[in-house]
Amino acid sequence: MGSQGAGRQPKYQRIAAELKAAIEAGEYGPGDRLPGENDLMATYEVARMTARQALGVLQSEGLVEARKGAGVFVREFRPIRRHGVQRLSPRLWGEGQSVWAADTEGRDLVVDLISVTEEEAPEGIARVLDIGAGASACVRRRRFVLDGRPVLLATSYLDAELVAGTAITQPDTGPGGIFARLDEIGRKPVRFREEVRSRMPSAEEAERLGLASGTPVVLICRTAFAEGGRAVEVNDMVMDASAYILEYDFEA
Repeated sequence: MGSQGAGRQPKYQRIAAELKAAIEAGEYGPGDRLPGENDLMATYEVARMTARQALGVLQSEGLVEARKGAGVFVREFRPIRRHGVQRLSPRLWGEGQSVWAADTEGRDLVVDLISVTEEEAPEGIARVLDIGAGASACVRRRRFVLDGRPVLLATSYLDAELVAGTAITQPDTGPGGIFARLDEIGRKPVRFREEVRSRMPSAEEAERLGLASGTPVVLICRTAFAEGGRAVEVNDMVMDASAYILEYDFEA
């Protein structure tokens, strides 16, 4: 850390960078306890607030987690590599698999169904689905828990009239999920659009995802289009930013 640029960094950032390098080098492995505030104060001759800020940087990046009364530990959770293109291939859902199969690699995934309702579509959703103001949408709200950790909240909107009588309106959509059921009624998705942004979570989102203070969320709004260009599903996703690596692999 001897460069002039490093010297101009605030002390807490330099300490955080050194701890991060130690984690990446394997000096501290998953589940290991990091030096506490008192240790950092003595080692770096800094005030308690500086030591606390350094550990806070690592927490905000999702590398460590604080355990009340025990200290700060390197996270044991392995980030999800979300394959943005491959996961939507008909080879998955067309063969009865979940689009999550491309991401989870045999890990323990639990989908908590929060609700399946028919309600008035929000104005923006109604416009995308082209169902008119005041029209009803089938709304599916889920929470995805991977290896015991909540990582994603997802809300899907579909034209209620289009999917009436299908398993999409039921708690269990069956093999291949929503996309396979849309295929059965002649509305197979052939194109997708994803819009990605980030922000800090609402209090409700932080609670449902069990987020540490300062952890942002990634928002992905995915729209599925059938042949002819009609949007058949809008899926609003709220993701724990510390749990994900977003990967997009496509031809030039």
